[in-house]
Amino acid sequence: MLLLLVEAMLLFSGSIVAVYVRLGVADAEDALINRNGFYKAALATAFCLASFYLFDLYDFVVMHDRRELVLRMLQALGLAWIALALLFYVVPQVMIGRGVSLISLPAALLLMVVWRLAIHWVLGHPELGERILIVGSGPFAVEIARETLGRQDAGFRVVGFVDNDPALVGKSLINPKVIGLTSELATLVKRENIDRIVVAISDRRGQFPTQQLLRLSLSGDVSIEESASFYERLTGRVLLDLIRPSWLIFSSRGRRARFNEISRIVIHRAIAFIGAILSLPIAITAAILIKIDSRGPILYQQERVGKNGRPFTLMKFRSMRTDAEKNGPVWASNGDNRMTRVGRIIRKIRVDEIPQFWNILRGDMNFVGPRPERPHFVSQLAEEIPYYEQRHLIAPGLTGWAQIKYPYGASIEDAKRKLEYDLYYIKNQSVMLDATIMFETIKTIVFGKGT
Repeated sequence: MLLLLVEAMLLFSGSIVAVYVRLGVADAEDALINRNGFYKAALATAFCLASFYLFDLYDFVVMHDRRELVLRMLQALGLAWIALALLFYVVPQVMIGRGVSLISLPAALLLMVVWRLAIHWVLGHPELGERILIVGSGPFAVEIARETLGRQDAGFRVVGFVDNDPALVGKSLINPKVIGLTSELATLVKRENIDRIVVAISDRRGQFPTQQLLRLSLSGDVSIEESASFYERLTGRVLLDLIRPSWLIFSSRGRRARFNEISRIVIHRAIAFIGAILSLPIAITAAILIKIDSRGPILYQQERVGKNGRPFTLMKFRSMRTDAEKNGPVWASNGDNRMTRVGRIIRKIRVDEIPQFWNILRGDMNFVGPRPERPHFVSQLAEEIPYYEQRHLIAPGLTGWAQIKYPYGASIEDAKRKLEYDLYYIKNQSVMLDATIMFETIKTIVFGKGT
C-alpha cells in the first residue's frame, strides 16, 4: 500500500509539473483550478496505476530482473498512454491540455524507473529488514529459508539456523549457516540482533527448547512464531506435510465468519447476475460458433462435487469433441488434442465458463472458491492426498486462490499443491481476498496467462 501511495503521488505530481511546463504558470493555474485539472491528473494517475497492476509491477517475485522491470514499465506506461489517448479522443473534456501527455509520459517513465530501482535496491539490501533466526535444520527449516530468500519484498532476512547437534554448527544448509546451538538462543538473539525466531523443529520430543523460548518470549525482545503459520503468511498456502488435526480444529470460523459468508454469497450472486447480462452477446456468439464448428450439443453438462460433498450438475460451453471420454474420465490438460477449433479459443479466454453464472445464481457455486472436481477424481485424490475432502467445507467457485497462484496441472502432485492454496483460502476467506482473486482472474484472462 505504501508503494502504491508513493507511486500515485509521483505520477500525480509529474502530471501537474508537466502542465506547468507546457502551459506556463498563468495558463496552468487556470487549467488546474478553473477547468478541473487536478481531477483530470488524478484520472491519468489511476490509468497508470491500473496498467502497472496489469503488468505485474506490484509482484516482486516476478520483478527480480532490472531489465524486465524497465521493459514492463515501458509497456505499462505505453498501454496507459494509448488508453488515455483513446479516452481524450472520445471525451475531449477530460484532457488537461494539448501536448501535456508528450511531456508527462517521459517524465513519468524517468521518475518511476529511478524510484523502482531504488526500491529494489532497498528490498534487496542484506542489512535492511526483519532479521530471522530459524530453530531447526531439517527439510522444512531449509524450505522456509528458501521461500524467504526468494521473497525479499516480504522484508525478512534469514540470519541463520540453530540446532541441537554441535556437528552441524558452521555447516551451510542452503546459504545461511547453522550459527549455533539451541542452548545458546539468548546469546545468539542478542549478538545477531534477531527480530523474529521461527520454530521449525519437526520432531519436538526431547528437542524443543521450551525454557529458552519461554524466557525470550516473556522478555519481549524478540517475536517467536510457529513455522507453519510463518510459512502460510509468507507463501499464501499451507504445507500439507505439516498440517495436523489441530490446525483444522482451531481455524474454526465461528458465528462472525457465518455473517461474512452470507455477505459474500450475496455479493457473488450479484456479480454473477451482472456478469450473465454483460456476457450475453459473447455467449450467443460462442454458441453459434460451437454449433457451426462441430456436431453435438452447445452446452456440456457434467457432475461435480459441491459443498459438503453434495453433487451438482456443472454447465459449460462444449469445448471438446463429443467422444472425448469414450474410454472413461480423463484429466484435461493444457493443449488437449481432444478440443475443437472453437473450443481451444473459448477455453483460452475463459468463455467456456460463462454458463456457470447460472450455477452461481442457482446456489451450486460461489464466484470464488476451490474449483469443483468430478466425483471420479475426488475419490481417487482423497485416497492419495490427506485432507483433500476438507476443500468441500465451502462452496466451490468459478475461480479461486489456487487458480491464480498455480499454473494449469493434471497430476496428483499438481492437485496436492492446489489443495495447499485451497486450504489457505478456506482458512482466510474474506471479501477483500475475494476481490483480489477476481482482479487477478480478470488480469489472467486479459493477458492470456492461463492457469
